[in-house]
Amino acid sequence: MYLVNTRLNICFVMNILSLFQLEPHHDHWITAKHILRYLCGTVHHCLKYNSKEVKLIGFIDFDWGDSETDGRSTIGGCFSLGSTMISWISRYQDPVALSSIEAEYVAACEVGKEVVWFRKLLTDLFKEPLDPTVINYDNQSCIKMSGDPMFHARMKHINNKFHHIRNLVQDGIVKL
Repeated sequence: MYLVNTRLNICFVMNILSLFQLEPHHDHWITAKHILRYLCGTVHHCLKYNSKEVKLIGFIDFDWGDSETDGRSTIGGCFSLGSTMISWISRYQDPVALSSIEAEYVAACEVGKEVVWFRKLLTDLFKEPLDPTVINYDNQSCIKMSGDPMFHARMKHINNKFHHIRNLVQDGIVKL
């Protein structure tokens, strides 16, 4: 757990440091060097995957409009294969969301694209069909909207490319 939490914290710090890459100050350089020294010292640490079952599980969360400069929302999520975390994301959403449900729906779509990529990779590696990928998500409105086409009339203002998550749920690839 220590290694996974440390790597998630490094990801977060690197995300924050990247905001200052055009005009870095002395403190940013010191922090970047500290992270590089830490990574050099832990290069031989690794994650082991011991499970015989190939089960991809996702977790997603977001923070609506948390950027003080431009009002963009932050998407955060991670994927585990069995009990081993294999990937995590933390980034700003490209479109500025007009409501929290829209931001949640866009975040689910972004994670859905990651799921499709991971499922293709895992199918190629293990040559086994996969069960639907469960994405743990705490927004009931988004979950209902992705599974019920009746909500479509209320969500016409959302760009069609973000309805991709609804198609993944209907096709049985993802289960929110």
